[in-house]
Amino acid sequence: MKTSTGGRRAALSVTSTVPSSLASAPHAPDLDGILITWGDRLFYPGNRIVQVRPQPKLGASGAHQRANAIRNRIEPTVVRRAPQVMVKVTGGGRSIAAIAAHFRYISKNGRLEIEDQRGETMQGKDSLHHLADEWRMGGARIPEDAEPGQRRQAFNIMLSMPRGTDPLIVQRAAREFAQAELADHKYVMVLHDHQANPHVHISVRAVSRLGKRLNPRKNDLHRWRETFAEKLRGYGVEAEATRQVTRAKFHQPDQLWRLKAQEAGRLRKVRSNGTEGPKLRASRAAAVDAWVQIGLALAGSGQATDRQLAKHIASFVRGMATTDQTDDPKRSPRIQEQQGQRDSRQTDPQPQPPNLPRDIDYPR
Repeated sequence: MKTSTGGRRAALSVTSTVPSSLASAPHAPDLDGILITWGDRLFYPGNRIVQVRPQPKLGASGAHQRANAIRNRIEPTVVRRAPQVMVKVTGGGRSIAAIAAHFRYISKNGRLEIEDQRGETMQGKDSLHHLADEWRMGGARIPEDAEPGQRRQAFNIMLSMPRGTDPLIVQRAAREFAQAELADHKYVMVLHDHQANPHVHISVRAVSRLGKRLNPRKNDLHRWRETFAEKLRGYGVEAEATRQVTRAKFHQPDQLWRLKAQEAGRLRKVRSNGTEGPKLRASRAAAVDAWVQIGLALAGSGQATDRQLAKHIASFVRGMATTDQTDDPKRSPRIQEQQGQRDSRQTDPQPQPPNLPRDIDYPR
């Protein structure tokens, strides 16, 4: 994610205090442009934008509506810290035997109700056998057993929300998600509401009836999260699909199997919690840069709500810096001293994130 030279220079020149009267405060059209430019980099990088309804028209009114959509993404992220949806590909079957085994797993061996892409429901062990036969012969034949190098014939997807969310709403949102993102594919879905977080398992055939193969990538997963969150909001559930770096979350939580293995003393390799790395460092710096630009623009707005939102952004950005320093083991005093000795011998030091605003005096 690249930033313009002017934008980078502006972020680097942020000092500890911004005058209470900004002579160059942006007018409304300029403010809308700033929000759209930097907001898209934070919330929609390299990804299609989930359209707001009604669709914005071309012109100043459309830009203002788009800017308001960015505002609506900022407030849940930095003020309310809205619940984040989870969409995860948990695996996939390369043979009908593996696919049928997953059917048994998500349905608890036929005890839970399965819903297919037509909205039809089924239950019981006999239904699982009929379903496996339908998938085996429906379209390109799926082999009984996987051969070496066999491509996945199905993908397993899980959509989840935090504890306390109505499971039936999660199921409805997952149904609409599948209709939007998995159209023309065979799929089945099962709601699990007996565990801490209500979630839906979806098993989808890799090749659609039109011969198009599903091949989920990082941008696809982010788009899927956006779609799932949009469907949940349609039912009045507050849900967001913000990237981790945008909301200052730089670490992936340990998976359950890893935690259990560590408790039992069976974990052979401890995962590093360090956040260093050129790609993540650049992404973090770009996110800070975008937040600073948006905060400064909103601070000069004529709307009191914008200026209040700018204060929340300033506090959020300061928290990003604090989290980065406390969570990264490489930032401990001893390691910093050792790293400083090594860095003093380097002729090409690593780039650092832009300076962060510490105490911005926003206009009232």
